[in-house]
Amino acid sequence: MSDSPVGHTTVVHGARELVVGPAGRGPDSGPTADLETIEDGAFAAEDGVIVAVGPTDDVIRDYPPENADTAIEATGKTILPGFVDPHTHALFAGDRSDEFGAKLRGKTYQDILADGGGILRTVRAVRQVDDETLRANLREHLDVMLAHGTTTVEVKSGYGLDVETELRLLDAIATVGDDHPVDVVPTFMGAHAVPENQETDEYVDEVVEAQLPAVAEQGIAEFCDVFCEAGVFDVEQSRRILETGLEFGLAPKLHADEFERLGGSQLAVEVGATSADHLLQASDEDVLAIATSDVTPVMLPGTAFGLGAEYADAAAFRQVGADVALATDFNPNCFARSQGFTATLACVGMGLPPAAAVAGITRHAAAALARDDRGVLRDGAKADAVVLDAPSHVHLPYRFDTNPVERVLKDGRLVVDGVADSD
Repeated sequence: MSDSPVGHTTVVHGARELVVGPAGRGPDSGPTADLETIEDGAFAAEDGVIVAVGPTDDVIRDYPPENADTAIEATGKTILPGFVDPHTHALFAGDRSDEFGAKLRGKTYQDILADGGGILRTVRAVRQVDDETLRANLREHLDVMLAHGTTTVEVKSGYGLDVETELRLLDAIATVGDDHPVDVVPTFMGAHAVPENQETDEYVDEVVEAQLPAVAEQGIAEFCDVFCEAGVFDVEQSRRILETGLEFGLAPKLHADEFERLGGSQLAVEVGATSADHLLQASDEDVLAIATSDVTPVMLPGTAFGLGAEYADAAAFRQVGADVALATDFNPNCFARSQGFTATLACVGMGLPPAAAVAGITRHAAAALARDDRGVLRDGAKADAVVLDAPSHVHLPYRFDTNPVERVLKDGRLVVDGVADSD
């Protein structure tokens, strides 16, 4: 999406609560459960960048709303930074709703994959549709995400598993992202599964020797991700792919230690991954390794909820000083597009305080994408903001049956107006 027009001024004022971002840490503390908030808060932005944040009287003295191109009076409402979703598989085709019933009857994720379902089923569906269908599918999902407050989203390839289709998927991600208000961050994930009738080592050779060079030449993907998991790609296979990706300028990300403790967390640290995601089976040693590195731990409570499985241990990471990011993991196996609902599940399923959940879908989620210009409402940050029809940030996870998002601003422009569900 293009930036806000030159000379465009935005003022949002009179909010009952404005969330600036995570509060600072004390000298002896780990991550705080607090947010820095301002009562009767306001912010002003010029050309899509925040230039003033504070009490309404102070902000509007220098930036009168009547002179602004976009002015929003937010009495009784909450202003949050735009939500960031750092882990999705939002580009796909086909319908796997029947697998929901299969899981309820006792089939595991691995059972379904072994029977030719799961990822491989979606791969077959994707290969059969045209590019416009793929783009239309992604556009629809981004519309829903935006209406629920997400202003930046990572989208992975990985439902192609061959050179041609992986490049098609990345092209669709870029094409839709160029035209949509949501900022879309493309990730190459050719190592999402092993194609049918192919040996794993043989397919790793293909990813390294054919897919990665073609992806690099295409120049769209920013990250390279691998499903490092028992029965998919082991640690050394994952290392080979990620290190080759680094040689082509793609930053590593990693699906790590979800079903079994295979060593993905340690690998993420060793290769300098931007994030390690899932982490349900991470050991105390893994937790400490990530917490003392630059790797952002990303937790996906929607996946646990959809599988009826255990949740990742967010408290273990927070106790050793790690800031936990949250993501939807939106995909055909986890059909959840709302980061607000992710925050609810993080509170109920993982025990995060509401403030930590909000930080997890804003500032910490931005760190999982190496985006330090968003996820907060501070001077110099992007003017991506969400107006909740609610009196505090607690209402975002609290109101889990409705969408409390009323307005969304992207780069200082109003892109969603009046969506909030009525009570």
